[in-house]
Amino acid sequence: MFKNEYQGGAFVEIFTAQGKNPGAKWKILGSPSVIWKEFDKEVKSFVFVLEGSSQTNKIQLPKENKQILGLIQRFLVLQIYIPLGQDFATELLITDLRNIKRRLYLSTVHKELSSTPLHAKIPLFMIKRKIWCNLCIDLVAFTSEIFKGAVFQSLDGIIVSANCKLRKIFTLKCRPQDTADKDDEPTDIIPRSCQLTTDVPQVTQLLNMTKLRQTEIKFEGHPLSSAESDQFINRGTGSMRSGKNQDVCHIAFGSKVLGPPPLSGRRNNMRIFSEAILQEITEMNIKQQLSSPVCSSREQRH
Repeated sequence: MFKNEYQGGAFVEIFTAQGKNPGAKWKILGSPSVIWKEFDKEVKSFVFVLEGSSQTNKIQLPKENKQILGLIQRFLVLQIYIPLGQDFATELLITDLRNIKRRLYLSTVHKELSSTPLHAKIPLFMIKRKIWCNLCIDLVAFTSEIFKGAVFQSLDGIIVSANCKLRKIFTLKCRPQDTADKDDEPTDIIPRSCQLTTDVPQVTQLLNMTKLRQTEIKFEGHPLSSAESDQFINRGTGSMRSGKNQDVCHIAFGSKVLGPPPLSGRRNNMRIFSEAILQEITEMNIKQQLSSPVCSSREQRH
């Protein structure tokens, strides 16, 4: 869709909620009661609203599975508002320089990073909620660090799932300023035509492997140490590459993908049970650390 279009500028706009029928080129999976366009008074512009199950209510580009986007810029930006306490997911189809298609599935459902040679599940525990966010995904970094030896060539498919308000989707040639985590690296700003007005509370958040490793996981308001965070962020591929799971497939963008599908509603009870156990373990670890001599001596030094 964009392969033969000029992509040498600062950005390429993929989606905007403005206009008569902004979803015309998208495949919409969900009824008008859960996916619709409305005027948002806060941002003073139209937005797409996706509600309900993140497994079933989604929009997909391109509409036809045989088509590809052919987007080559490094950063993908979703201009979104994600409510508190609800799941959100986005799935990206990428192609590397060897023309191997791989998929990145980013979701608030996932608690750890796991991957197969063709598919990766990336947790979104750090995502900013209840505020408009320019969610900037570093496609080059995720491709090279998750799929060892792979080099990003193009983004060829996008799925955005509930729950969110979606205003724009675009790619950027240069990295924008990460206002959620200040640093001194060279950055570029969000293009003027894509910016929210200055009176709207907003944040720009960069997602790459470094940010995932640096971010502290918070469980019921308790920050975990970096060692405890590693228990949740599995940088290897262990469980996903076990013999039992290696041949499991699911359908994404109309084709089979290695690895199990995202969690469905039927597994919510197991998920809640697992989270309760993890919370209990986390609280026990925190109590042990606070009562240990090593912890006490560190506190005295500080």
